[in-house]
Amino acid sequence: MNESKEPSLDWSDALLLGYGPMDARHVEFVSVVSALEMANDVDLPQRLAAVADHLRAHFDEENRWMTESDFPARNCHVDEHDAVLESLEQVQLLLEGGDSSECRRLAKELACWFPGHADYMDAALAHWMFKRDTGGKPVVLRRSIGITST
Repeated sequence: MNESKEPSLDWSDALLLGYGPMDARHVEFVSVVSALEMANDVDLPQRLAAVADHLRAHFDEENRWMTESDFPARNCHVDEHDAVLESLEQVQLLLEGGDSSECRRLAKELACWFPGHADYMDAALAHWMFKRDTGGKPVVLRRSIGITST
């Protein structure tokens, strides 16, 4: 079981990018990765399979958007997705062989990787898609994102 008994990635408005379909997919990402982090040993294979299904659909969808919209930074973005999928496949093989430690490590690494990927690569794609659809940049209204006043 996860030692902290708390997922290291929680959904918050700080992760919103302003492109509805992408934001919805990201909510799902946080959910499946958090479930993987919290899984007991018995549920680990099922939770990893859910992450794998999600990542393939998530990355395929973003790749389709990038291809259809002629997104300029597509290659770099796809390369990062491919690296994640390669790691996932290696961890699936290890888990099938009885090694759960790398699966737990993958869950933590995905939770650490995602905010930066979303802020940098996905935000650029979200802006590109939003501008294509509406002619302008998205306006993102965020509720409490942890900023305190002094």
